[in-house]
Amino acid sequence: MIPPRPPFRRLPGQVPAWLAHALTASGAVLAFLALLAVEAGAWRAALGWLVLALVVDGIDGPLARWARVDRVTPDISGATLDLVVDYLTFVFVPALLIYRAGLTPPPLALAATALILVSSLYHYARSDLKTEDHYFQGFPAMWNLVAFYLLECRAPPIAGFLVVCAGAALTFLPVLFVHPVRVRDHRGLLTATAGVWGVSSLLVLVLPADDAGVAAWRAAAMVGSIGALCALAAVGAARTVRGARGGAA
Repeated sequence: MIPPRPPFRRLPGQVPAWLAHALTASGAVLAFLALLAVEAGAWRAALGWLVLALVVDGIDGPLARWARVDRVTPDISGATLDLVVDYLTFVFVPALLIYRAGLTPPPLALAATALILVSSLYHYARSDLKTEDHYFQGFPAMWNLVAFYLLECRAPPIAGFLVVCAGAALTFLPVLFVHPVRVRDHRGLLTATAGVWGVSSLLVLVLPADDAGVAAWRAAAMVGSIGALCALAAVGAARTVRGARGGAA
């Protein structure tokens, strides 16, 4: 009888893999800091922590694949760890932010929050979360972005509720959304567009919202952010129209 493999083996050669896992897990701490900011009413500070969590999510995957975490640390599922952290930073804390900041009508706030929390659970529970060429199937529960645009665009609460309903519905519809890091179609375009989105969105977040001296810069940054987001959505829409295809990209 072969003895069971001891769990959590820690050897010098595993250091890069464990560091990759630690980077992923740090998202939970960022989620907690964002939650504290929400409870303090510091909406933009909360968005700042969520943006940092988004950056971590964008780089931990490539690092984990480079460190071969699935082979080096087979007792730890990096995919499961990532999903748990993503639910915190992409769903739970943004849902609380949308609720606390009054981004949906008060009589409908609890219903909107429930739609976010429950529909996202079904998204993360999907066995076909992504296509073979790494497009997300259905709305990828990016409620951090929804909270960002509703807050920074100062959308009326009823518009916020309609956006929440649309996002929840798209979770279950056969539409595809691009993963700008994993998808290899239009790699150069996706990299450039994601860069424009990141810089523009960061400018929107750091420039004072009520400073007339930077109003034009902030408006231009918002246009760049929304335009880049629409371009990314268009890539997913085009892939949806093309339909299924065999083989991973």
